[in-house]
Amino acid sequence: MMTGFRLNLSPLKEPLGFVKLVEWLTAIFAFGCCGGFSGTNIISIFCGNDRNETLKATYQYPFRLSHFPLIDENRTLCNHFVTTTHMVGDSASSAEFFVGVGIVCFLYSMVALLVYLGYMHVYKDSDFGPIFDFVITALLVFLWLVCSSAWAKGLQNVKDATDTEGISGTLALCKGSNITCEVTDFANMRTLNISVVFGFLNMFVWAFNAWFVYKETRWHSRKFSSQPGAGRQQVPAPI
Repeated sequence: MMTGFRLNLSPLKEPLGFVKLVEWLTAIFAFGCCGGFSGTNIISIFCGNDRNETLKATYQYPFRLSHFPLIDENRTLCNHFVTTTHMVGDSASSAEFFVGVGIVCFLYSMVALLVYLGYMHVYKDSDFGPIFDFVITALLVFLWLVCSSAWAKGLQNVKDATDTEGISGTLALCKGSNITCEVTDFANMRTLNISVVFGFLNMFVWAFNAWFVYKETRWHSRKFSSQPGAGRQQVPAPI
């Protein structure tokens, strides 16, 4: 059996290879939109005596908000002494899990495409290749479901911690009777919302791909060969 590299682009014309290429692209969008985020909220503090103060809340991936300061040093705001204050919240575990799954899928898709395009003759001549491919694909479907759900909840926690109510609850200054705090300019979280969408999209794409990988395994071929042929011709009885 020849085991050397033999370039053959025909698998890209079939669902097995084409969907793997789609998975490679959707994985890039998923972890790229999440891992590259950085944003700033502008907080206006209305002191009640026609004076306003402004703060900036800057945060970024992996959204360990307790590491990002609202007030980075002791200072006076609205004639009140305010100590160093950090934002509250930590969505790093869900964000890093999501990005990690995306990177794993990105790398696995590249390796699988290399096998499909250069070693398909070895892939189809063995039982191990298709079965291994199917097991990994099914596992990644489950991981996309888990990490996308976790990141969707983590993203909501980030939004809650950085909105007006969250900031007001963090800054003791904002709890004064004559002082009002409001987030007047929000960071654009469109890319983070897109990352969640692509996370669940990846789950469906990988689940769709799992069927075509399963068809390459011996489990499918044995099931198909064990079924009686519906169109089998009957031999006429001798006269």
